[in-house]
Amino acid sequence: MSQVLEGTAVQPAKEPPLPKPGFVPLWQWAIIAAFTGFLYYDILKLLADAWFNDPNFSHGVLVPFFSGYVVWSNREKLAAMTPKPSMAGALVIAFGLSGLIVGTLGSELFVSRTSLLFLIAGYVIFFLGWNYFRGVIFPWLFLFLMVPIPAIIFNQITFPLQLLASELASFLLPIFGVPVLREGNVIQLPAMPLEVAEACSGIRSLMSLTTLAIVYGFFLETKTWPRVWLALSAIPIAVAANAFRIVGTGLMVQHWDPEKALGFFHEFSGWVIFIVSLGLLFAVHSGVKALVNYVGAKKTA
Repeated sequence: MSQVLEGTAVQPAKEPPLPKPGFVPLWQWAIIAAFTGFLYYDILKLLADAWFNDPNFSHGVLVPFFSGYVVWSNREKLAAMTPKPSMAGALVIAFGLSGLIVGTLGSELFVSRTSLLFLIAGYVIFFLGWNYFRGVIFPWLFLFLMVPIPAIIFNQITFPLQLLASELASFLLPIFGVPVLREGNVIQLPAMPLEVAEACSGIRSLMSLTTLAIVYGFFLETKTWPRVWLALSAIPIAVAANAFRIVGTGLMVQHWDPEKALGFFHEFSGWVIFIVSLGLLFAVHSGVKALVNYVGAKKTA
C-alpha cells in the first residue's frame, strides 16, 4: 500500500515565473497609449493629412510601418533584455510634453509633432531603461523622416536645389545641341523659357529616395557603413536624376511640342526617372559589395 501511495503522490505545482524587474503589464501600456493618443489626436490627424495631400511628404506614411517592423523583427533580442528603468526617462517625458505645449501654443507643427517622438523615447527609458532604448534607437530615429520639414528650412533647401538643377541642365542641354541662357532658375530656350519650379527642385525625389535607401540597406546589408553609404548616395543620385529630367523636358520642348512636354510626359518622366534612380541605387550597392569583398580578400591574403 505504501508503494502505491508513493507512486501516486501528488507532485507540487510549479510556481509561475516571476516577472522581470521593471516589467510593465500590457494593460498599463494600453492606458499609456490611449492617453498619448488623446493628447496627440489632432496633431496626428494633421500629420496624416500632410502625408496624403502633400506630394513632398507622401513617403511618410510608410515610415511608422517600417519602424514597427524593425522592432518586431528584433522582438526576441529585446525580450531577452533585463528592464532597468531609469528616472532620466521622466526628464525626457517632461521635455516631450513641454514641446507639445510650446508647439501647440505657438502653432509650430514641427515642434509639436517631434515632441511625440521624444515622449515615446521617455516612455521606453522610464519604464524599460537605456538598454532597451539603445536596442530601438534605429527605428526611433527613422521615425523623424515621417515628420514634414519646417517651411523655413524646406525653402532653404529647395531653392538651392532649384539653382543646382538649373545649372546642371544648362550645362547638359548644349551638349545635345540646344542653346540655353540661364537666369537664376529660369532656362531660356529658343522655343520658350523653362522655369525650374519648386516642384521640379528634386526635393520630393530626394526625400523619397533617401527613405527607400535606408529601407533598402536594412534589408540587404548587415554592416553599418555600407548602409550609411547607400543612404548618402541617394543625395547625388536624386540631384543628378532630376537634372536629367529637366534636360529631357527641355529637349521635348525644343524639338517636339511644348504643351505636351510640360503636360503628361513631364509627369510621366518623373516616375521613369525615379525608377532609374532606384537602378542607380542598386548599382551603388553592387559597387559597395564589390569593394567590401575586395577589402576582405586583401585582408585574408
